[in-house]
Amino acid sequence: MIRLLEAPRAAGAPGPPDPGGPPPRPPLAARLRTPALYTAALSVAFGIAAMLVAVVGKSPWDAAVAMYDGSLGSGASIGESVDQAAPLLLVAVGSVIAAKAGIFNIGQEGQVLIGAAVGAGVGLFVPGPGWLVLPMILLCAAAGGALWASVAALLYYWRGVDVVISTLLFVFVANQVVSFAVNRDYLLRETAVPGQTTTSQSDMLRESVWLPRFGEFPGFNLGAGIFLAVLLAIAVYLALGHSRWGFRIRLLGLNAKAAHRAGVGAVAVGGGALLASGAFAGLAGGAMLTGSGYRIQDGFAGNVGFEGLLVALVAKEQPLRAIPVALFFGALRAGGGFLAATGVPRYIVAVVTALLVLAVVFPTAFAALQRRRTGRTTEA
Repeated sequence: MIRLLEAPRAAGAPGPPDPGGPPPRPPLAARLRTPALYTAALSVAFGIAAMLVAVVGKSPWDAAVAMYDGSLGSGASIGESVDQAAPLLLVAVGSVIAAKAGIFNIGQEGQVLIGAAVGAGVGLFVPGPGWLVLPMILLCAAAGGALWASVAALLYYWRGVDVVISTLLFVFVANQVVSFAVNRDYLLRETAVPGQTTTSQSDMLRESVWLPRFGEFPGFNLGAGIFLAVLLAIAVYLALGHSRWGFRIRLLGLNAKAAHRAGVGAVAVGGGALLASGAFAGLAGGAMLTGSGYRIQDGFAGNVGFEGLLVALVAKEQPLRAIPVALFFGALRAGGGFLAATGVPRYIVAVVTALLVLAVVFPTAFAALQRRRTGRTTEA
């Protein structure tokens, strides 16, 4: 009876898909959609950037060449891009840890500053050989960032103050704290020299506590900070995906009630994740201090905390994916600095960088919006 009802099938005709086989490949149009979106978004961003540069009286072509020369045009430029990427990656990895726990820390800019200030204090006032003091600077910088984040954690779990609000407000407090420190002789202000006016900055760290560099300028050269950042990114990726700590972090972020019923303490795990995020930001400040800045001053963070958070968002909170994204942002920072040196106003450089960031984020946001619309249509 069943055989009579079955429709005849010609020899060689494809049968029904095997439920246990691999999923069918999406059509060609669907596979080309994302590259097309990236191409269109970047084209629009570059077009708007060219118009802005032309409005201020500069040549868009010269500006594009300057961006390329500053980021990829030579070995030294490539090394500068990599150096700029290192602290961004450290901040991004810490942001991923907090986000996986369901906590949105946006105070990394202040945590970078406090970490660098603590590291500067250790580097300037702790005697000893460089091989011993350098790790102390980095560890104390991480501890300073964690301590600064712990205030927000305490306010959240003790008084219910929203983490987003408290961490953002503590950025302004951190700026004032560091400004106070570098303007007081008994704290971090540089040593007065007869006949020379001191400025709002610390003394320079001695060369023995600088992070090692590989290569020589003007050839390809880069600091050791990128190796530290990449190793930590890999370690966090493995810990989040293959450890009990990582499982507790992810469970808390996915469902706080289920995590509580499973015995996961929100204060210990969530607060620890926020402290870890602050520690990574503080470590980024220490890496900047010992890798390139060598002294702390007003404006030391230079938006590294905010841009590192953007790296984490663009990387979709994936530590390994944050590595190439951080390199892209590092190239933007290096090229933007070179562009500003050609006479293009600094605010135009910031706008151009923001446009490129939006272009990178747009395809992902557009795809999420399309999925949401498809889901609503299906439900209706």
